[in-house]
Amino acid sequence: MSRLNERLVEILGRLRYRTSYGQNLLNHSKEVAFLAGMMATQLGLDTQKAKRAGLLHDIGKGLYHESEGTHGETGSDLVRKYGEDQVVVNAIESHHGEADPGTPIAVLVDAADTISRERPGAQREVIESYVRRLQRLEDKAKELEGVEAVYAIQAGREVRVVADSDQISDAETERLAEEISKRLEKDITYPGPVKVTVIREVRAMEMAR
Repeated sequence: MSRLNERLVEILGRLRYRTSYGQNLLNHSKEVAFLAGMMATQLGLDTQKAKRAGLLHDIGKGLYHESEGTHGETGSDLVRKYGEDQVVVNAIESHHGEADPGTPIAVLVDAADTISRERPGAQREVIESYVRRLQRLEDKAKELEGVEAVYAIQAGREVRVVADSDQISDAETERLAEEISKRLEKDITYPGPVKVTVIREVRAMEMAR
């Protein structure tokens, strides 16, 4: 990535001492740059511009006490002043919906920003929401008769259910999985599909004398 203007480097450095819901903003910006660049490479777009736009997307947050506008407006005005490409300017001003994304790179930066902010553990508020979601998935499955234990795994993308072999037959495990799936669809909002796996374990024991 080509050299940044010294003024932009200075303001970007301020993000090291700023957080958003517990997430360090400089680390977040680096992560967005990495993700946007990786997606741009996969799509055959300009990787360097995507990285640059990702790195600078929140730079306006380094000027909170010097400007009255939103960080998208402030940041886009700032980088425009120091000669950044219009692709970078548009990605900054559009990543919170304040302007229309004019290029595919703007869309990638917005997606990378969302991924970085909402991954489990990125922000205190997000991790609490994530834990509550896993708990709701487990609790909903436990409501059904014959369920012995429930584990939400793979970041909530799979619910693994241990069935009581005394109450649930092999033939009934499929029905139980279907019923749990229907309850999750009806009562819980979640991103993407959730796989429901029902395990019926039978243990045989004999004493050797």
